[in-house]
Amino acid sequence: MSNFVSSAAYCRHCCVAGVLVLSATQASAQKFPVKPVRIVTSALGSGSDFTARLVAQALSGRLGQQVIVDNRGLIGLEMVAKAPPDGYTLLAYGSPLWLSPLLRDNATWDVVRDFAPVSLTNSSPNLVIIHPSIPARSIRELIALAKARPAELNYGSGSSGSSTHLAVELFKSMAGVNIVRIPYKGGGQALSDLIVGAVHLLITSGSGVMPHIKSGRLRALAIASAEPSALAPGLPTVAASGLPGYEAASMTGVFAPAKTPVALITLLNQEIVRTLNTAEAKERLISVGNEAVGSSPEELSAKIKSEVVRMSAVIKVAGIREE
Repeated sequence: MSNFVSSAAYCRHCCVAGVLVLSATQASAQKFPVKPVRIVTSALGSGSDFTARLVAQALSGRLGQQVIVDNRGLIGLEMVAKAPPDGYTLLAYGSPLWLSPLLRDNATWDVVRDFAPVSLTNSSPNLVIIHPSIPARSIRELIALAKARPAELNYGSGSSGSSTHLAVELFKSMAGVNIVRIPYKGGGQALSDLIVGAVHLLITSGSGVMPHIKSGRLRALAIASAEPSALAPGLPTVAASGLPGYEAASMTGVFAPAKTPVALITLLNQEIVRTLNTAEAKERLISVGNEAVGSSPEELSAKIKSEVVRMSAVIKVAGIREE
């Protein structure tokens, strides 16, 4: 009997302790923030930097504390991973966060181990673009042409492991075609060579290529988003026009250090999603070739895990290593 009473008392003690911890966590979230918040991101002028500044400006007003942007590049990933999990140091970053460890041996961070997802913020789907001299008007026709002429078509890309490189390697893998890579130091020179016909194909974001498409110097076949996009009205998706399941987009998300209390993650998620749902945020992102995409932490986590599984197979087969 005494053992039963002791066990029951112990259970009551555990429940009370659990309620106290939860109450303390919720209370700390209600007080948050009491000092400036920092969002660490990549290089100044990058897509992630643009998003970080948009979010920081809105959060400063919503949270009643200054939210500053700190441009740190890849070194910032380790900084945030080691920061206290108190909500005051956040990360706004794109695919290098989860893909670089697949491309290099010396990555010191792990997206699952070191970071807590807060929200997806934006997506920039790529366009499949060809020179008008290529006799293809759809993804289906492009795949048929590439299969009929193996290793005769080529594509331009930035450095090894860049988004323009991985997007085409994924396309090749799923379509079962052999298209030869022409590497460049940056996407700008690849685009210039595509315009003059020195390169046949490019899969890249639409922000810098739309004027050339509208002028007829380049031909866009499809957009690599899951659904048709306002970024390219009237253009079909790659998946719907010849390659089911294909999707290639640059994404940015906001993360906190691992073990950040759920109450703080929930608060930050709500404020960020509320910001992204405003007409101003949507218009500003559209102006630079991005779509506002707020999400739950669970949705961002699932998206990353799916990308890692899909791209790790492509990277391994193609033997891609980051330069």
